[in-house]
Amino acid sequence: MGAFHAYDIRGVYNVDFDKNTAYKVGYFIPELLGTDKVLVGRDCRTSSPEVHEYLLKGITDAGADVYDIGLSTTPMVYFGTANYGFKASVQITASHNPKEYNGMKVSRENALPVGLDSGLGQIQDWIKEGRPTPVADKRGKVVPMDIHKDYLDFLLQFKGDYSGLKIAIDISNGMAGLYAREIFGDSPAYIFEEMDGNFPNHEPNPLILKNVEPLQALVKEVGADVGVIYDGDADRVMFVDNEGQFISPDLMIAVLGHYYVEERGLTGIVLQDIRSSKAVGEYLAPMGCRMETWKVGRAFAAKKLRELDGVWGGELAGHYYFKDFFYSDSGLLASMLILRVVASMKKKGVSLSQLIGKIARYQNSGEINFRIEDKKGAMDAVREFFTSSETPTAQMDFDGYRVEFPEWWFNIRPSNTEPYLRFICEATSDALLKEKIEQTKQLLIERFDAKL
Repeated sequence: MGAFHAYDIRGVYNVDFDKNTAYKVGYFIPELLGTDKVLVGRDCRTSSPEVHEYLLKGITDAGADVYDIGLSTTPMVYFGTANYGFKASVQITASHNPKEYNGMKVSRENALPVGLDSGLGQIQDWIKEGRPTPVADKRGKVVPMDIHKDYLDFLLQFKGDYSGLKIAIDISNGMAGLYAREIFGDSPAYIFEEMDGNFPNHEPNPLILKNVEPLQALVKEVGADVGVIYDGDADRVMFVDNEGQFISPDLMIAVLGHYYVEERGLTGIVLQDIRSSKAVGEYLAPMGCRMETWKVGRAFAAKKLRELDGVWGGELAGHYYFKDFFYSDSGLLASMLILRVVASMKKKGVSLSQLIGKIARYQNSGEINFRIEDKKGAMDAVREFFTSSETPTAQMDFDGYRVEFPEWWFNIRPSNTEPYLRFICEATSDALLKEKIEQTKQLLIERFDAKL
């Protein structure tokens, strides 16, 4: 039962969960979400066919019908859920995790995420209780459903003129391969295009920099203006600039302002997660946008953007959310919009590295992970240590703590999926950044026996 997390169900297949868990999740979803129709898609992982088989058996044994779209990106399932009015959907995927993992992302009406506190916890309790799963008098049926063209047509509304760009794309052997050439054509330089659930070239996680190295090399080799890399299920995307440098994904929230404000004339609320750089809000404010900060993860961000009626938003992890896309995230849509901006800037003689140079105003630590037992005690101690000697300009306490000072800020938060305390900070100078990192490390190691 260790596969139930804040955002989804995920873990090492046949260790953290198995086909019986998949069956029970399928069986209980129709009751949980009050529907007799469930949309289902799956990624290309080697264990996905078995998870798929037992998930469908559970749904149909409960008396509900399955609308099966087959191999799909995760955003394709979000599209199908909202566009066709389904009250429940499941994407079988472990997203960016290594090949031995699998999982399920559950959504309700309007593609709103179902997290641990909004339904998954109830299913977990029912499974733990051993709640019976009798076969319904009338079993449901499985209806094959092809939504590929509808989703492609939806995406193509946002396609720009990329003819002046040299683009390098790493599919990561994941699900973006279903659409990339149909959207971007044959001109980009592609690598690792074949969908392969063994992920033979690198893990499908672009946040781990060694996984981005082949794309960085390709950008330099072909002289690309930009490199694009998707994760395993194509709900996330990250970028490499024209010099081969990886771009912190939160900065792309600011880049999207050039599309929404300058091309579309849309200003309004923009959402960022609690780890995002202060530079994002500072760059967008003169454009007429107002930043809102919220918790990490789709289960929180998609719901919050809808509540705020925000225009777009993003996260440090490379998720980008769009009012245009049912307030959900899509790696393909994000890349299409960002490439429009890169193409427009190139026409003005501004390279991607130059654009990012105008946005990024701070030195950033990136996330530093501490393995620690007393997470709450450690977070409180770090906050107390820094606020006792400096006066904060802002404090947030809804996802760990974010504490801002005139020259620097930090966020410290517990991981929802791993046994880590995550720390990130940003400062106006490299020397100040190093000082704050070292003070934090010393405190956590000496007082809480933290392991890096």
